[in-house]
Amino acid sequence: MEYLFENITAVTMDRDEPVIKGAYIHVKDGKIAYLGTVRPECEAERIDGRHKVAIPGLINCHTHVPMTAFRGYADGYDLQTWLNQYIFPAEDRLDDRAVAACTDIGLAEMMASGISSFSDMYMFCDTIAEHTEAAGLKMNIARGLTCFSDEFDFRTYPSAVETSELLGRWNGADGGRILVDACIHGEYTSNEKVWRSVAEFAAENSLGIHLHLSETKSEHEQCIQKYGRTPARVFADCGVFDVPVNAAHCVWVSGDDIRLMAESGATAVHNPVSNMKLASGIAPVPELKRAGINIALGTDGVSSNNSHDMFEEIKLAALIHKATTFDPKMITAFEAIEMATVNGARAQRREDSGRLREGFDADIAVLDFDRPHLTPCHDVMSNLVFSARGSDVVMNMVRGEIIYKDGEFLTLDIERAKYEMERYVLPTVCGVK
Repeated sequence: MEYLFENITAVTMDRDEPVIKGAYIHVKDGKIAYLGTVRPECEAERIDGRHKVAIPGLINCHTHVPMTAFRGYADGYDLQTWLNQYIFPAEDRLDDRAVAACTDIGLAEMMASGISSFSDMYMFCDTIAEHTEAAGLKMNIARGLTCFSDEFDFRTYPSAVETSELLGRWNGADGGRILVDACIHGEYTSNEKVWRSVAEFAAENSLGIHLHLSETKSEHEQCIQKYGRTPARVFADCGVFDVPVNAAHCVWVSGDDIRLMAESGATAVHNPVSNMKLASGIAPVPELKRAGINIALGTDGVSSNNSHDMFEEIKLAALIHKATTFDPKMITAFEAIEMATVNGARAQRREDSGRLREGFDADIAVLDFDRPHLTPCHDVMSNLVFSARGSDVVMNMVRGEIIYKDGEFLTLDIERAKYEMERYVLPTVCGVK
């Protein structure tokens, strides 16, 4: 389809002209063919943009989408207790049917709140990829790799084999809409053989690595006790930071870790809601920012959030670092949105995403600004960061395809997914009758 947004406020995320009012956006062949204030001559379906704001589709750089089954499950525990006593046992009961329903619920939530692309780390990756492809979102997918034994061979270890198969089946699917990343779940769930093997595999196949890094104080300190080095340093010594790394959390990274990440060009994926809910702490974003590190945003799984609403992450990321530094300009509104768009695209290595710009993919989320909590609007950026909610999204377009509009999911069966969640997933996985 070919579309023309008329008289809309466009948040381009270009620093020279971040907001264009009264804009026209011509979408053709999945790309932004024109963006400006003069109506272009074209034969396209018109979309009335009055009282609407168009932003680049948001990019969620760290999540575990099928964990929608565990929304609100086992609240009130620290990370290690929550994982080992509740989440890991429940995940052992997952199967493809459960993951399919859980994925669709998660995808629907992201679609309805303006997310166009996400980076996922989990199991059952073929099922996740199939449903994401059908739903029309972009995704970087990584098969979570854990190993609690010294007996590890990348050629035979099951999750490593799945990673290799995933690469062959899905990397670059649909013109690059789905990309594959390598994965190290974390220092505390693996060992040196894993780190070296994954680093080699990623380098050989020109992949990035998605991993958890220094999420909790205990994880960070126990690594130092065990190896005499931080998690970032032990990874670096095994070649992990020789390839592009998306490091989720980074709550307890040291000054040396930050310098290492800056030198390697790694991305720190800030997950403020999850980190606060699990009492893990607050990532040193001001220090990461001063070091010039690319900072993206993630929701983490809804099991520890409990939502995929990126507007919550944007607002909290803008607020908490003002409070910890006593500097009201520490994270500006533009920088907060940049983390969820431009920086996310950089983390996913998607050069044609993250901005509203001619020639870029037409990944466009449209918000209704004619709502009480968005009225008046003295500053569009400020309203987006401090007043907007995911529920203000009235349209989500990815590569020129409208996948969500006015409460309707156009590319997935949400009622079927909810039925499966209630009738199959909850009894089978969570023991809910």
